[in-house]
Amino acid sequence: MPAATRRTKSSFAAGELAPELYGRADLRAFENGARRLRNVVIQPTGGVTRRPGLRHLATLSGPARLIPFEFNTEQTYLVVLTAGRMQVFKDDVEVASLAAPWGAAMLPQMAFTQNADTLLLFHPDMLPKRITRSSHTAWTIADFAFSRPPFHAFVGGVTLQPSGTTGSITLTASAPLFQPGHAGNWFRLDGVRVAIGTVLSAQQATATVEGTLSGTAATTAWEEAAFSWVRGWPVCGCFHQARLVLGGSRDMPNRLFLSRTGDLGDFDPGTGLDDEGIDFALMSDQVNAIRGVFSGRHLQVFTSGAEWMVTGDPLTPASIQLSRQTRIGSPVDRMVPPVDVDGSTVFVARSGRAVHEFAYTEVGDAYQANDLALVARHIVSAPVSMAYDQAERLLHLVMADGSIGTLTLYRAEQVIAWTRQETQGAFRAVAETDGRVYVVAERAGSYRLERFDAALGTDAALSGTAVTPQDLWTGLAHLEGREVGVLADGAPRGAATVANGRVALDPPALAVQVGLGFSHVIEPLPPQLAIGAGAGAAPLRLVSATFRLLGTHALAVDVGRGLQPVPFRRLDTPLLDAPPQPFTGDVTLRALGWRRDALAPLWRVEGDTPLPLTLLSVTTDTRMND
Repeated sequence: MPAATRRTKSSFAAGELAPELYGRADLRAFENGARRLRNVVIQPTGGVTRRPGLRHLATLSGPARLIPFEFNTEQTYLVVLTAGRMQVFKDDVEVASLAAPWGAAMLPQMAFTQNADTLLLFHPDMLPKRITRSSHTAWTIADFAFSRPPFHAFVGGVTLQPSGTTGSITLTASAPLFQPGHAGNWFRLDGVRVAIGTVLSAQQATATVEGTLSGTAATTAWEEAAFSWVRGWPVCGCFHQARLVLGGSRDMPNRLFLSRTGDLGDFDPGTGLDDEGIDFALMSDQVNAIRGVFSGRHLQVFTSGAEWMVTGDPLTPASIQLSRQTRIGSPVDRMVPPVDVDGSTVFVARSGRAVHEFAYTEVGDAYQANDLALVARHIVSAPVSMAYDQAERLLHLVMADGSIGTLTLYRAEQVIAWTRQETQGAFRAVAETDGRVYVVAERAGSYRLERFDAALGTDAALSGTAVTPQDLWTGLAHLEGREVGVLADGAPRGAATVANGRVALDPPALAVQVGLGFSHVIEPLPPQLAIGAGAGAAPLRLVSATFRLLGTHALAVDVGRGLQPVPFRRLDTPLLDAPPQPFTGDVTLRALGWRRDALAPLWRVEGDTPLPLTLLSVTTDTRMND
């Protein structure tokens, strides 16, 4: 007689598992994992909810970087960088737009840090820029001023001979040295600074002495400014213990520079006093380029091959200590800044297949780098942008393939669950500010700024209301020629096509939402994997499945008969066009047919209805032939 089994899947808290783990039925994650979770997010209680839609905000001129700017809790902005332009948005509205000196090819390597009302932008081929806000609509872009730049001896064995000791002089090098980019740069001879004026040749340049040189004899005791058009500019930066920390440059990829305490433009180490500037190289068995600096419990340095901890309380030239912690490495093809998640620093691995949590342990007095994507390696593939939504506890990573990997992270509740978000087109960037998550989406060759909005059920969407029912709804030029989903007065309508920037409704409606549809998919792990049965296991039959729902407006399920909508409304409910009412409770579906494929799931939830859905648990009754 067939054996009967009842199983209740009460949690999806392990998220979507990688196919490589289908042979590991011993893992605890199998009890709470899933085979596919698309366009849904995991709740901390273990349930699965259809993700919010995306509200259309603006059409951008091309690829973009998104930077959050938070002056205080009431003054938060989104800075959007595109080729040759910077736009500032507040409360979804553009409040400023400025011409900018960067191109599209520079955007992937742009880094940033913020202090009060000033934002600093870094790129190895750009003098750092200082973005300043004086009011909601008044913003400026200016060069960052090094009041006392750091110096470094790049060239050895070459002498410099000054023609005089004060004022305007000529410097003559014993070998080719000067380049056009040296014009306007600083040199230092025997501790005295000289400003380069005009480069006359590879061996001669005019200069102005700041002070008095000791003599006019040729000397090898000279240095040039560490940052310049010739040597490159800082790669990244952060603020730590009232110092500006600059990490790496093109010609000094593994060197750190710390400004004077309280003076962000002074990097002169002087005589080594406690408050003076500090600079040093990360000395190890290989030269690893600095890819990020982060102010956490300690100053953390992320390089192309390792992660470092810089200690000292406070940091002074005498107290500073540097120690390598882990050997993971960060990407070099683009800048993906680390983010803080509950006191740990999350960063993307250089391999592009892992996301690590850089966390300090009191016991070992050291940092560890646990892989958060260990069981969902297939979702993480070459991340290009990352943001953490603290309000919802969701970590979003935009992948090179245009998808978003979303991690629900509740350490105390043991919830580390990945899902995958997809859209019509591709996601290209993500940022979070003041609880709002913004994305750059590429659709049909154009780039759009959009925001996740729980009130919407479609992407690139707009909503509107009217005093009297309207049959024509306009303002949809960004969706011209596209087939869209329509929610009218809370009820889904059939698909419509945008023509001349508008859609026509019949019957008219007082309130509408119009946008691009997306489908959610919830698919469990095959049950025979969990019990260790292989492809040759005995035939299995699903007798029934009971779905426990919360506030769900529409449900479509495949239990072996193809995808079928589940009716919640009673047969005597009037008004066919009335909005679906949210349903909370259990829905039991009967199933027929024996299954021999051990990798085939017993059921699948899928649908594109632009209305909320939350699945809490699924109870299945099965029979297995002896």
